[in-house]
Amino acid sequence: MEFLAQCNAPKAKESNPSCAVQVKRRTDDEPPKITVTFANGVEEVFDATATPAQSIRTMILEKGRMLETEQMFRDAGEAWPVLIPDEELTQPAPGTKPRKAEEKKQ
Repeated sequence: MEFLAQCNAPKAKESNPSCAVQVKRRTDDEPPKITVTFANGVEEVFDATATPAQSIRTMILEKGRMLETEQMFRDAGEAWPVLIPDEELTQPAPGTKPRKAEEKKQ
């Protein structure tokens, strides 16, 4: 019920107006579950008795961000998933100091 309340909250509806919530009341002895179908058709099922609503919400948001990133790469004509060569993973990252810090040195 907590998860359903979070999904129906005004803030959640504003952030994703295309989200549809469908409730199916069970009358059997199966434990409650939450099935989430993402825009790409992938379904994930969560055990509603053992998984806190906040954890389910976090997993859904993370999956949504991943789908958005994937779509951005595909729209740009890039391959997905992005494969980074091993030699690039071991290269040091360039420094990212703010300009003000560099100006103070002088």
